[in-house]
Amino acid sequence: MESERSKRMGNACIPLKRIAYFLCLLSALLLTEGKKPAKPKCPAVCTCTKDNALCENARSIPRTVPPDVTSLLFTSNSFDVISDDAFIGLPHLEYLFIENNNIKSISRHTFRGLKSLIHLSLANNNLQTLPKDIFKGLDSLTNVDLRGNSFNCDCKLKWLVEWLGHTNATVEDIYCEGPPEYKKRKINSLSSKDFDCIITEFAKSQDLPYQSLSIDTFSYLNDEYVVIAQPFTGKCIFLEWDHVEKTFRNYDNITGTSTVVCKPIVIETQLYVIVAQLFGGSHIYKRDSFANKFIKIQDIEILKIRKPNDIETFKIENNWYFVVADSSKAGFTTIYKWNGNGFYSHQSLHAWYRDTDVEYLEIVRTPQTLRTPHLILSSSSQRPVIYQWNKATQLFTNQTDIPNMEDVYAVKHFSVKGDVYICLTRFIGDSKVMKWGGSSFQDIQRIPSRGSMVFQPLQINNYQYAILGSDYSFTQVFNWDSEKATFVKFQELNVQAPRSFTHVSINKRNFLFASSFKGNTQIYKHVIVDLSA
Repeated sequence: MESERSKRMGNACIPLKRIAYFLCLLSALLLTEGKKPAKPKCPAVCTCTKDNALCENARSIPRTVPPDVTSLLFTSNSFDVISDDAFIGLPHLEYLFIENNNIKSISRHTFRGLKSLIHLSLANNNLQTLPKDIFKGLDSLTNVDLRGNSFNCDCKLKWLVEWLGHTNATVEDIYCEGPPEYKKRKINSLSSKDFDCIITEFAKSQDLPYQSLSIDTFSYLNDEYVVIAQPFTGKCIFLEWDHVEKTFRNYDNITGTSTVVCKPIVIETQLYVIVAQLFGGSHIYKRDSFANKFIKIQDIEILKIRKPNDIETFKIENNWYFVVADSSKAGFTTIYKWNGNGFYSHQSLHAWYRDTDVEYLEIVRTPQTLRTPHLILSSSSQRPVIYQWNKATQLFTNQTDIPNMEDVYAVKHFSVKGDVYICLTRFIGDSKVMKWGGSSFQDIQRIPSRGSMVFQPLQINNYQYAILGSDYSFTQVFNWDSEKATFVKFQELNVQAPRSFTHVSINKRNFLFASSFKGNTQIYKHVIVDLSA
């Protein structure tokens, strides 16, 4: 009996437990309902109705605008910057007027989330530019008013010109306030071609902890290499590209004494290196692919080459040559020719003139003739001398000099649209840019160059540069202005006592190697920057 009573009492407790459980759940729900946030009230600086809000004299965009508004007007406010997500939480907003304020800056994501926005007005503010893609995501936009601002139509606004060309929204006419060439010009009338927004610069990439004089690059067995002459260690240092680390690393070296030039020349598939030294004579090395090292195969006659200062290699009618500029009082600048087994003396140009540089180039003397090989010798004792190749004798003959250009240390050439130019380096006075006029070189540009021993033109892709080094100041980098047909300075590099600048191209990457007689050898990466991005 007692057991049966207990059983009935236990069954009676089940409904009571369920009731208690539902009472607890109801209490929790009521408490939760009580904690729901109240709808935002109209900010103190605004006047609100059910669908509209008008805000005046605000110091910033209020964050408590009622979420159901469809029209919002800001006028006569004191804030001048609008940040990202300024109107977040207003999914129904269709009309936004930010007019007659002093807005100077708007962030790229200011209007993020306003997918219902139809009409946007930023009229009568102080905007000079707008961030790219500021209207991105505003898929419902049909009207935009940007009138009454002071837009500067530079590369930062190029995107707006492109956007105006393809948007379906109606945009009122707006005008440029700058730059001067576009002042009062209708922005809607501009095209992306009116903006030159691609610039370049040389950015520091790598330091090599040694001094250097000359730097050359060459292709060998489908790879690119760099060779650097180190005067104090007497080495030719060969570098290769590390495809994993994306840097240049040591490949091999040739050890000598007071090395000034390491000139590579690849004949068919064989690599040779002409090593010019101030002491101990100059030599020619061959790369032995089986032994995987450089082997000396020839000495250069010491009676002619006493103090080498520069070497140029060139090819005429399938014959390979190199010429050594000798800067000693008793030396001979001499041309050597490849005979299938080695290089032999082909021609001595002149003696005792202390030549400091030799440049090989091809120029046209008359409209009826083809390009003819020439050499220009620079000397500390006379004006630069021009030699012309004589096809009949297979020798260079002295033609003329470059007048009014004493004390030229080096001459380097470049071409623009078929015209031949030269850069003449002077340690004291002005360096020059000259253009070949058919019978002589004519002045184009003078550039002050105190303490300069290198004025190197070089071309990277479609960009023509000239780099003027100095022992006393920063290195100046110039870019060729095709309209003015002159060089325009655009960058400075800090290189101690530069002696050469060399363009190296590897895997679609372009580098500038800067040798230094007193500091580290420096590597710069050629960077293309889009100012409209």
